[in-house]
Amino acid sequence: MEQVTDHILAAARKVIAVHINYPSRAAQRGRTPEQPSYFLKPSSSLATGSAEAPSTVERPAGCELLGYEGEIALIIGKPARRVGIEDAWSHVEWVTASNDLGVYDLRYADKGSNLRSKGGDGFTPVGPGLIAADAVDPAKLRIRTWHNGELVQDDTTEDLLFPFARLIADLSQLLTLEEGDIILTGTPAGASVAKPGDVVEVEVSTSTTTADATASGLSTGRLVTRVKEGTAAFADFGARPKTDDLQREEAYGSREAAGLAAVEAAAVGPVLTPELKAKLESVCTATLSSQLRKRGLNNVSIDGLTSTRPDKRIVGLARTLRYVPNREDLFKTHGGGFNAQKKAIDSVNAGEILVMEARGEKGTGTIGDILALRAQVRGAAAIITDGGVRDFAAVAAMDMPTYYANPHPAVLGRRHIPWDTDITIACGGTTVQPGDIIVADADGILVIPPALAEELADDSIAQEREEVFIAEMVEQGHSVDGLYPLNAEWRIKYEEWEAMGNGQSQ
Repeated sequence: MEQVTDHILAAARKVIAVHINYPSRAAQRGRTPEQPSYFLKPSSSLATGSAEAPSTVERPAGCELLGYEGEIALIIGKPARRVGIEDAWSHVEWVTASNDLGVYDLRYADKGSNLRSKGGDGFTPVGPGLIAADAVDPAKLRIRTWHNGELVQDDTTEDLLFPFARLIADLSQLLTLEEGDIILTGTPAGASVAKPGDVVEVEVSTSTTTADATASGLSTGRLVTRVKEGTAAFADFGARPKTDDLQREEAYGSREAAGLAAVEAAAVGPVLTPELKAKLESVCTATLSSQLRKRGLNNVSIDGLTSTRPDKRIVGLARTLRYVPNREDLFKTHGGGFNAQKKAIDSVNAGEILVMEARGEKGTGTIGDILALRAQVRGAAAIITDGGVRDFAAVAAMDMPTYYANPHPAVLGRRHIPWDTDITIACGGTTVQPGDIIVADADGILVIPPALAEELADDSIAQEREEVFIAEMVEQGHSVDGLYPLNAEWRIKYEEWEAMGNGQSQ
């Protein structure tokens, strides 16, 4: 089998990379492009490496997030200019493995061109072997990546968003693809961050079934890259590395993988234990509301909504989802694919309550039967939205309660864009934070700060025992004067009544 040589690297006048091309990556990023988009990497970023002679890449000094992305690379064999899709594959001579490395710490610096973030020396290793393009079906290739020996990416080209021939034909409409040019064709889900001392391996093969690709088909062999720490500091006159939680999430692939979820979870307060949950389920929201008012909390009710199951009392921890007003250009990037709405539904856990901010907009749906069913299957205690509900009859027939403003047949794109999850939101006139405790019954919906929940539950139970006593006294014909609320005389009588075991089973 042919190998990637210095001659092949020197022949690459252009290195072109595709942003998103695998459905798994599109779902992970929450956006599915309608057309392919590209960026250039300098040919000086090229390198090659094998198990016998690994390439080495520096994580620049001061940087935190060196991302790796296993990809299939195509090497052009004859020039392509304004070619059609049906002829495009004939312009490819070789298929090989590549690693589209980049530092997210510099992603901000070049307004989307990725020049500094992905153009560093050694940031595009390719090889080590070459597979003849005319010997393979481009829709039946497999890409795998290992990080420190663990398989982290494993996907095929069967259902690419943009098949390879389309990429070549598309690019050739405006520029000439020259002999030796290299096209990186996108990465599947599983790309993450490598640290100094780590080893990343990438392999492309025609096998889709066996652990040892060479046993059942053609293979490039493993492209091996070792990561080391850079020592040269950035100069004062250029962009300096900087990062934030958004870049960490993008680099690692999720908030959980980046270690961000655990930090947020620690900040939401006490866990809703089974004992606390049982206490809160035993009291009415009317009682809880009066206890909240005693503590100066008057704006903790989600108002104006109707329940599909008003007979049910629910208690759970809030998960949040925010919709913003629809803007067509932003809906294209945030509305499709595995968007924030689907992420929220697909990550809600048993006993949690998904609370949606829809700005009280009644002119479209915010949840429909399929996603509501998915939430119910995952064990969600309820869905609360201050917007509309689609497929209302099906949603209303579910055992899981949904609290809503009104039924409406329209889909999201009419008025809303699903924007972000697990943040502080406004719903039904009050503020809801992830981890707040939600209690709802036929009287309404309350948002309880977790730190107050235990004493609030105990005081509410005590209040309801008092009210049982008061109700008995009223039934016996006593006036409410001095009885409701209890004055000193009636309190003594109540304490005697309670000491006799009355009201304890209420």
